[in-house]
Amino acid sequence: MHAAPSILIFTVTAGFGQGLFIALLITQWLTASAEQPVVSPAQFAAGGAVSLVFIGIGLFASFFHLGQKMRAWRAAAMWRTSWMSREVIVMPATMAAIFFWSVAHWFGSPAVQWLSIVGFVLTFALWYCTAMIYACLRFLQEWAHPLTIANYNLIGLASGFTLAAFFFGVTQPEVRLWIPLAIIAIVVAAVVRLISLRRNAQLKPKSTVQSAIGIKNPRIQQKAQGAMGGSFNTREFFHGKSMAFVTRARATMMLLGFVVPALLLLLSWYQDSVALLGLAVVVQYVGLIAERWVFFAQANHPQNIYYQVVS
Repeated sequence: MHAAPSILIFTVTAGFGQGLFIALLITQWLTASAEQPVVSPAQFAAGGAVSLVFIGIGLFASFFHLGQKMRAWRAAAMWRTSWMSREVIVMPATMAAIFFWSVAHWFGSPAVQWLSIVGFVLTFALWYCTAMIYACLRFLQEWAHPLTIANYNLIGLASGFTLAAFFFGVTQPEVRLWIPLAIIAIVVAAVVRLISLRRNAQLKPKSTVQSAIGIKNPRIQQKAQGAMGGSFNTREFFHGKSMAFVTRARATMMLLGFVVPALLLLLSWYQDSVALLGLAVVVQYVGLIAERWVFFAQANHPQNIYYQVVS
C-alpha cells in the first residue's frame, strides 16, 4: 500500500503526544501520596501543553490526505459503521480532556482527578480507533490481526515515554523514572513489532493469478497492464519501491525506532545528559516514520494480483 507523508506524520506525532500524556498521568498517580509535590502543578500543565502540541500537529497533518478538505467536518457522519469517523470524534474529545486536565492542574482544581480518568480512557480509545481503521480490513491479512492494535498502543507508549524522559530531564531532573520505563517500553514494542513482521512474512496469499482469472496453468504471468503508463491502482495500492528499499526501511525502523533510542536512553542514565535524551526523541521520531511506512508497504492489496506491472 502507498502511504501519504501526511498520514505518517499524523500517526507518529500524535502517538508521541498521547504517550506523553499517559506518562504524565502515571507520574501524577505515583506521586499523589507524597507529602511534598515531586512535580508541581505548573509542570503538569506544561506537560499537558506539550502533549497537545504534538497531537495538534498530528491533527493538522491529517487534513492533507483528505480528498475534499472543505468537507472534513463530514468525516464524523458515519460513526455508526466507520472507525475513521469514530477516530475523528475521539481525537478532539481527547484533546479537550487533556486541555481541561492541564487547566485543572494550573488552578489546583480537584476536578483533575476525574479528568485524569477521562483522559486516560480517551487516549487509549484514540489509539484503538486509529488501529481499527486498518485492523478491520479483513482482505488485508497483514493488518487484520490483534497485533496491529498492540503495535499502535505499544509504539505510542514507547515514543511517549521517551518524550517524557526528555521532558522531565528538562523540567524536573530529579524525576528519572521515565528513562528505565522508556527503555522497557521500547524493548517490548520492538519484540511485538518483530513478531508482527515475522507473521506477515509467513502469510500465504488467499488468491493467486490462477484463482483470480480461473485458469490453473502454473506459468501465468502478466506482461502488460493494458495502458501505456501508471494508473490510480498502481499509484495508490502499491508503494512503488524495490524489495531492497523495503529491506533497508525495515532495518532503519528497527535501528532508529528502537535500538538506537534505547541505547541513548541507557547512556543518558549513566551520564545524566539531557542532550542525549533529546537526541533519543529525534532519532526515534525518524525511525518511527520509517516504521509507519513499512506498516503500509507490507500490506499487499489483493488488486495487485491484476496490476503486477505498469506497462
